[in-house]
Amino acid sequence: MEKLKKRWGITSNFQLVVIFIVFAVTGSTSAYLSKPVLAWMSITKETFPPYFYYPLYIILIFPIYQVLLVFFGFVAGQFQFFWSFEKRMLKTLGLGFLFKK
Repeated sequence: MEKLKKRWGITSNFQLVVIFIVFAVTGSTSAYLSKPVLAWMSITKETFPPYFYYPLYIILIFPIYQVLLVFFGFVAGQFQFFWSFEKRMLKTLGLGFLFKK
């Protein structure tokens, strides 16, 4: 855990636990919210074959996850950590142009 704390610039175990909880809640919530969004768009398992439905489901989870990660990080008082984490992740995916000044 010390390596992770050092890598992320975290000073306390409590902060690390809060960050882990935010990651867990964000992942679960984004997966939970993706199904109703797909249903709203009339995309269901019954109307689309599984090889189309599940990739769309996974693709939809990604932007929902990004937004919720920053939101839950803000609620947990860790906005600065999650905002910088978000920027690094998007830059790694080749979307760094979104943060140019």
